[in-house]
Amino acid sequence: NLAKLIGEVVGARLISHAGSLTNLAKLPASTVQIIGAEKALFRALKTKSNTPKYGILFHSSFIGRAGSKNKGRISRYLANKCSIASRIDAFSDEINDSYGDALRAQVEERLAFYDSGATPRRNIDVMSEVAAGAEAGGAGGAVVDMDVDSDDSSTSRKKKKKKDKKDGKKKDKDRSSSKSKDKDRKKKSGKEADKDRKAQSKEK
Repeated sequence: NLAKLIGEVVGARLISHAGSLTNLAKLPASTVQIIGAEKALFRALKTKSNTPKYGILFHSSFIGRAGSKNKGRISRYLANKCSIASRIDAFSDEINDSYGDALRAQVEERLAFYDSGATPRRNIDVMSEVAAGAEAGGAGGAVVDMDVDSDDSSTSRKKKKKKDKKDGKKKDKDRSSSKSKDKDRKKKSGKEADKDRKAQSKEK
């Protein structure tokens, strides 16, 4: 959905900067708006000047198509939609890209509203339509097949790795203990052989 909304390159850069899709989904829209412009933000706060209006989102085509007066407004609106799309991608049970198409259409309507004044649809109406289409399995977008590792599988893999490490350490300890026992036995047998030799030499 995020790739459908702002493109694969910009979406990938947002996810990379946030650290993961889950981290991006946890961020508020105001933070998503200025991701990539942290230096400019802290500089503005230090000098008490105007804060930046956009960061990585500047590379989206929507910002370039907006007028100079509306760039800040459309970046705030786009960040809001990006936040919704990332949360759907991260936490939805079924992966469906129909929400991304609907969110992109909403941004297009908002751009048209800034240019011509045509009233855009409300977000609740758009989301209810997409949800109804997804449930019916008809008008919405097709379900995307993706190999996504669940949290349970990742935790189980981590547990298995820990167990393997513990088993390997135990095996190493057993090997070292067996080696030390063999050395002790060899030493004892060598000492006994020396004693026998000394006793035989004394008898002679």
